[in-house]
Amino acid sequence: VTHSIPACIGSMTINGKQLDNESPVSIFAVNKCYETVQDGTFFDGSGFAALVREGYKVRSDVNITLEFRTTAVHGVLLGVSSAKVDAIGLEIVHGKVLFHVNNGAGRITATYEPRGTNSLCDGKWHKLQANKSKHHISLIIDGNLVHTDNPYVQSTSADTNNPIYVGGYPADVKQNCLTSKSSFRGCLRNLVLTKGQHTELFDFSRAFDLRGVFPHSCPGAEH
Repeated sequence: VTHSIPACIGSMTINGKQLDNESPVSIFAVNKCYETVQDGTFFDGSGFAALVREGYKVRSDVNITLEFRTTAVHGVLLGVSSAKVDAIGLEIVHGKVLFHVNNGAGRITATYEPRGTNSLCDGKWHKLQANKSKHHISLIIDGNLVHTDNPYVQSTSADTNNPIYVGGYPADVKQNCLTSKSSFRGCLRNLVLTKGQHTELFDFSRAFDLRGVFPHSCPGAEH
């Protein structure tokens, strides 16, 4: 077993002596347990989760679904890039959700603009679906569809080969389809990427790099 247990552990004793977990000698990727907890992964606004170390290939088609909950009006949701310009990106900027795609010929963006700046950043769960089908892109937030016209109809494949970064990305990593550097603060759950008949549900506890991210443990209220 190479990954940690997604759980809360308390009142541990060894040979009858209770361990002091308030002042450990060292600590890594361990957070407080919450009195009220929800399904989801908590992002504390300082880091990111990195998935698919060998690189994720978006190519012509991908469908991304996830649920998010936040009170912040800025934050990276997801980015997959390449060493060239090809990339996709999902982010919250000024309370709007942006889905960017660059198939190599130029970046196009589908923007979901809610009625109020805080409508999506109200601490409640919202469902997002982002779809790239060749040169077409669309975004569905809580059942509301937006799509955008793509002038680059000949360019259909995003030839990415980098990991999937969720909730942010390292300072030394280039993301060609993200405008924000702000790490996401809040909770994410049910991240699914679908290509054709292949559907993959990503488990954050199996990420190869986690910074400021606490899998399977989402505080019931914002702390």
